[in-house]
Amino acid sequence: MTVELIDLLKAGVHFGHIKSKRHPGMKPYIFGVKQSINIIDLEKTQVKLNEALNFVKDITSKGGVILFVSSKKQATDIVREAATKAKMPFINTRWIGGTFTNFANIKLLPSKLKAMEDDQAKGKWKRYTKKEALGKAREVERLKIMVEGIKNMEKLPQAVFVVDIKKDKTVVQEATKKNIPVIAICDSNVNPGKVDYPIPGNDDAVKSITFLTNVVAEACVEPSVAKEK
Repeated sequence: MTVELIDLLKAGVHFGHIKSKRHPGMKPYIFGVKQSINIIDLEKTQVKLNEALNFVKDITSKGGVILFVSSKKQATDIVREAATKAKMPFINTRWIGGTFTNFANIKLLPSKLKAMEDDQAKGKWKRYTKKEALGKAREVERLKIMVEGIKNMEKLPQAVFVVDIKKDKTVVQEATKKNIPVIAICDSNVNPGKVDYPIPGNDDAVKSITFLTNVVAEACVEPSVAKEK
């Protein structure tokens, strides 16, 4: 898979934040400023993106797992759909503190969700009153919102892909503590030095988020597709 500069341009990946919000660490990735807006150097984005994609393919070719994460409202559906296509876990709502650093306890929530759904499917809820059944249904919905995307994640992932490291800074902090490599879109207002594989680009616009997230998702399945051929 090759990502061309024209693809990045069409997706608006080059539009950063206003000049006054530029993080010093992003200076090497800035091409210039137009009407007070930082313009990201897409040639450098292309290089860093390819580095990230090669890392992704290396992990997944060995059966590794990459967790897709974003609590941004405009990225909710994008992350879910991309991760689902890639058969990877995801968190597209509020990050639960301790997901990485206290995983032994956090993984009990997906287990509880699976058990409740299994009981419901087998008709075991019929023994409850309507009020009790309603309460259980509400609990299932609450758990789905929280952990549906990591329901089948039995252990810590080999890497995490984050859409916005400023909004989801706790994810990066926990990943760093657990030595989990971070792949992330890095807009002009964040410190790319905080992640292992920064992808300089717009992390706000739906078009840019969609393009970059889907490219990472496609890289996840590329090794398996190659094997089938």
